[in-house]
Amino acid sequence: MSKAPQSDNYTPQITQRLAEFVTRLQFEDLSNAAIEVSKHCLLDWIGVTIAGVDEEVTQLLIAQSNADGGHKQASIVGKGRKVSTSQAVLINGTASHALDYDDVQTRLQGHPTVTVAPVVLALGEIGGATGKEILTAFAAGVDVECRIGAYIGMSHYLKGWHSTATIGTFGAAVAASKMLGLDSKKCALAMGIAGTQAAGLKSMFGTMCKPLHAGKAAQNGLFAAQLAARDFSSRLDILERHQGFAHTQSEAPDVAAGLTGIGEHFEVCDVLFKYHASCYMTHSTIEAVHQIKEEARIQPSEIEKIKIFVAKGCCDVCGIPIPETGLEAKFSLRFCAASVIAGLDTARLDTFSDENTKEPVLAGLLEKVEVTEKSSLDRMEAEVTVSTKAGIVHFKRYDAGIPAADLVLQWEKLVKKFNGCAEPIIGKDKSTKIVSTVHALQNLDDISDLVELLS
Repeated sequence: MSKAPQSDNYTPQITQRLAEFVTRLQFEDLSNAAIEVSKHCLLDWIGVTIAGVDEEVTQLLIAQSNADGGHKQASIVGKGRKVSTSQAVLINGTASHALDYDDVQTRLQGHPTVTVAPVVLALGEIGGATGKEILTAFAAGVDVECRIGAYIGMSHYLKGWHSTATIGTFGAAVAASKMLGLDSKKCALAMGIAGTQAAGLKSMFGTMCKPLHAGKAAQNGLFAAQLAARDFSSRLDILERHQGFAHTQSEAPDVAAGLTGIGEHFEVCDVLFKYHASCYMTHSTIEAVHQIKEEARIQPSEIEKIKIFVAKGCCDVCGIPIPETGLEAKFSLRFCAASVIAGLDTARLDTFSDENTKEPVLAGLLEKVEVTEKSSLDRMEAEVTVSTKAGIVHFKRYDAGIPAADLVLQWEKLVKKFNGCAEPIIGKDKSTKIVSTVHALQNLDDISDLVELLS
């Protein structure tokens, strides 16, 4: 049998430690902040899923599920119909990431909720779970995937792996394990099965495959837990063993980064929410340009040059110079900056449309935007200078990587965002009921009331 490499960062217990944490976690162990932010995540997820269910990528998956057939077990959010649990998780996970409007977490280097929420919702629906059970399993899944993200480190993401897809599979697996009531050994088995299925390449950004990553991670994680429940064999040390996940996917795994504060600080508290309908790595740029525009009252015709400085590696994600589709525009720093100057609302989904990529004013502004990577900047940080034809230079620095301190204000902002996503599709009355139900989620004895609203 192969032996794990010995190093300062090696411990044979990390997989089991995480599995034990998941199985022991109770609702009463969650901090008040963890409970509140978990509800914020779920409300935001519901909103972007409703908004994404009619996207082409989602409709293609629904068409495939129709062709496949199967038991009607769990609901497609926003569609009022049921498919198999596996299909529901795949479709809902993909829909929630279709618009790239979902939350992020910097330690994961990806999107935490889109891989976990579909699993807990589907299993909660078919099992008649309580609101407390949903919140506990959700917080556990997010905690584990973000801790694994910290353990694996940035090298995984920089190599070209989409962490939402790869590491998110683990989050889905442990959340499913929690919902299914698996013991720590079976939870570790589920992590092993999840790890050997983990996949997803950043080269697919700007295509339908990116949102599919989220759906597949959720589906594969669910499948892993279901197999583990049947005593399907796998390794119990998938994260740390030789030729395991860390050994093959990380240049410098850091156990301390993954395990420090486990059970005391919940990773869900550090989730960041999108208030612009584009990749999160564009948000600091958007905010900086917006501040300059508002303070200086600059008009598009006055612009001579816009210089954007971002962290190393940012252009690999958001460096599309001339986007040709609305989806590509979400990953274009140049397009985002030009949109702000042109007066477009980057919170609106239709700002990132195919038509706008060909709009003459935006195209003209796009030519004036220059993007440069700067090693001294933090990953989410951006510096922007806007030079006018009159010779005036305006400067702003912004860091969108800092979690909100005011959770009441955050909830209010997310309700506004939710209403913007959901009301045009399901109406004001149902949207209002969903908001109030999620706000009091811990009081639900059965989530069927919430599921009915979502269907």
